[in-house]
Amino acid sequence: MNAPQVFFLPSGAEQRLCIHHAPQGAERARVLYVHPFAEEMNKSRRMAALASRALAQAGCRVLQIDLRGCGDSSADFGDAAWADWQADVRLGLDWLAAQGSTNAPLWLWGLRAGCLLGAADWGLPVNHLFWQPMSSGKLALQQFLRLKLAAEMAGGTSKGLMEQMKSALAAGQPVEVAGYRVGAALATGLEAARLAPAGPAGRVVWLELSTREDATLTPVSEQAIQAWQDAGWRVDAQLLTGPGFWATSEIEEAPALVQATVEALA
Repeated sequence: MNAPQVFFLPSGAEQRLCIHHAPQGAERARVLYVHPFAEEMNKSRRMAALASRALAQAGCRVLQIDLRGCGDSSADFGDAAWADWQADVRLGLDWLAAQGSTNAPLWLWGLRAGCLLGAADWGLPVNHLFWQPMSSGKLALQQFLRLKLAAEMAGGTSKGLMEQMKSALAAGQPVEVAGYRVGAALATGLEAARLAPAGPAGRVVWLELSTREDATLTPVSEQAIQAWQDAGWRVDAQLLTGPGFWATSEIEEAPALVQATVEALA
């Protein structure tokens, strides 16, 4: 197997760190990975790498990109806006579109809030691979802000904290949560994001994890899947057994998720 290519993709006066996994054999697909929010990105790096390598071995060209202010890309996390991240997705898609076979379909592979970022009209046919998708950015933002709420509860200083953070963001001021400074432009864009179908209809591979073998998709997921199907998209959904690696205290793996991903795309 070829070693992945690590390089910086220019973005104006800045640059974005990228990892390119070249396909083995005939090229079956071109895939852009959009990572999740804040610390979930770091917890998910191993799973993203394992899946990228497996997809490349199966004939998929994969590009992993660190969004603005994330990882080793330019700027600080607190300076990033939702529009910056949308521009980075476009940057990655354009790079992929210029590579390899023009007949190989384009895929946007998102994890958690990364699915929200990819669910847009990109002006060209794009399929979607959703890993543990979040139904709305409002929910994603609330979950993130609650991290600070939980941390302050032990000291008895959590009263009114959620309202204070929301008021600060509404006033255009940043807030700091779990070591991440979140700017108002990023929070506002995230909060407005919805996992809704847009652009030319294609395929959606919807994969979720649960530690319970008897678990089923939630009503929220089923409602969202129905909305994509009603818009003409072909949706293949599966609930697999595995840990929530994006939030576990130790780095964990979900082999069933990688296998299902390769089977669906390749």
